[in-house]
Amino acid sequence: MNIEVSGFLYHSDGSESQHSHNLYITKWDGKPVHTHEFKGVTSFDVGHDHRYAGTTEPAPSGVQHTHRYFTFTSFDAEHKHMIKGVTGPAIFLPSGGHYHEFSGVTSIDGPTPHRHKYRGRTSL
Repeated sequence: MNIEVSGFLYHSDGSESQHSHNLYITKWDGKPVHTHEFKGVTSFDVGHDHRYAGTTEPAPSGVQHTHRYFTFTSFDAEHKHMIKGVTGPAIFLPSGGHYHEFSGVTSIDGPTPHRHKYRGRTSL
């Protein structure tokens, strides 16, 4: 089975002995890919919360799919946390479009090591 994939490579400068290439896919099996924005506020723990925002990785349009996501929280109480995961499957709307639900826990960070919970929905 062959799947047509279109996109481009982006060369990321690194040290002379190590560098990387990022692959940006623009079409998967002839269908355009898309992303979603996401944002929210973490749970309130150890006397504070954090804001976060980002854009998911691309996924194919018109078929059932999920998206990977990655970002850092705002810098509050002298630290920040990493957020990463995979959204749930697409939830299609009767009027067209779709969104994804996501949830998880942040990395453990801070002067008093701790983590926060987060959950939300992506943009349409």
